[in-house]
Amino acid sequence: MKKLYSLIILYLLCISISVKAMLDPIDFLALQAIRKSLNDLPGSNFFTSWDFTSDPCNFAGVYCVSDRVIALNLGDPVAGSTGLTGHLDPSIGKLSSLIELSIVPGRIIGTLPNTLNQLKNLRFLAISKNFISGDIHNSISELKNLRTIDLSYNQLTGSIPRTIGTFRSLNNLILCHNHLSGGIPPFFSESLTRLDLKHNELTGSLYRWSFPFSLQYLSLSMNRLTGPVDRLLTRLNRLNYLDLSQNYFTGGIPGNLFTFPISNLQLERNMFTGNLLPSNQVMIETVDVSHNKFYGQISPLFSSVQKLYMNHNKFFGQVPASFVASLMSAHIQILYLQHNYLTGIQINPTAEIPLSSSVCLQYNCMVPPIHTTCPISAGTVRTRPVAQCGNGWKG
Repeated sequence: MKKLYSLIILYLLCISISVKAMLDPIDFLALQAIRKSLNDLPGSNFFTSWDFTSDPCNFAGVYCVSDRVIALNLGDPVAGSTGLTGHLDPSIGKLSSLIELSIVPGRIIGTLPNTLNQLKNLRFLAISKNFISGDIHNSISELKNLRTIDLSYNQLTGSIPRTIGTFRSLNNLILCHNHLSGGIPPFFSESLTRLDLKHNELTGSLYRWSFPFSLQYLSLSMNRLTGPVDRLLTRLNRLNYLDLSQNYFTGGIPGNLFTFPISNLQLERNMFTGNLLPSNQVMIETVDVSHNKFYGQISPLFSSVQKLYMNHNKFFGQVPASFVASLMSAHIQILYLQHNYLTGIQINPTAEIPLSSSVCLQYNCMVPPIHTTCPISAGTVRTRPVAQCGNGWKG
């Protein structure tokens, strides 16, 4: 009797374990449909473990709680993996408990499934470096729990849905290297720290309240954005990375920007104008304000920058003596001042510039006292024509 009782207990335990391990039928069928729509590229073995005669919760990239799939990471995450090919099956939307969905770089084509809006619990969406095309559906507005959206390096077109800006829990929005157009919506999430929209076809102006105080990383380079940014930038004092290069921004740059905890400041190739007047010693590693319309004398407060690009502007007067000291001590690694209206620099013509430093003074209103190797873009003419000097810098 005791033996029979033990067998019954063991039988019930086995049933209990099998029930716990059995995946919900809807999730099971969804995974089957996803598998049929995707394949390993040569060199990838991601789907080797996807044998539907066994428990799908043990598949590579599938993570379950109880009988539901909560995370789906498609493709081998090891660096150098060739990734997957195929398209995204709409059945992804049936994984209603999904919190995380990611796909490694590969050759997946087609559009984003319009069933993504069924994933109400989704917090992390990362489908980058594939060939996803079409629009970002407005239905994404229903995924209000999203904290990270990374759809970078695809072929997405259309505009950024304004509703994304209303996501209160959004931390990271990465849509760079697509073909997105239209304006940038305002963002209201007080936890947004990273916004990367570079290399698109975005247009329009930025307004003072476009981005929240929480922003730490902002990259908008290589778009067609216009208008002033001074009032906006004054507010974003938590930035540690800022890239506004290769747009059509105008107006001045607030002096307090140079006191932000930024390591890399990229403002080149715009239409910025005015004086650059930092309010304190500039402790930023890289500052690039080249190819703009800045004018006035160069502030000695920039002498602490390691890589300084101020070329192709309208700066005039003497190069500050603090620049020479910083250059000779090898603190300045790059000092590009070519194509301005500078009239002199106090440096000994026999001085030997440290090998770790590079300086270019070509095409100013002076004969460069030292001969250094300049970038090819500086041209071959060493001195600006006399007719362009004097008051010529105002032209």
